[in-house]
Amino acid sequence: MTKQELVNKIAEDANISKRAAEDALKAFISAVKESLAKGESVSLVGFGTFTVSERAARKGRNPQTGAEIQIPARKVPVFRAGKGLKEAL
Repeated sequence: MTKQELVNKIAEDANISKRAAEDALKAFISAVKESLAKGESVSLVGFGTFTVSERAARKGRNPQTGAEIQIPARKVPVFRAGKGLKEAL
């Protein structure tokens, strides 16, 4: 499902305009990004939890040359599905 298809589905299910559905989706995405940037998690009961995980620095290989490279530590977003979402599948 693309972003536009999701907007259409939200508009149809909530009986609102596509513009309002798109604004709501943008606000949701923005709120999740801001919370994760602050190091907070976002929990949606029955759906799942968005959190930030830290990956340690590690050694890797350049696939073209085979040379060893150092991959720096970084933070990555993680989504863990909730019970309701798992059961729906």
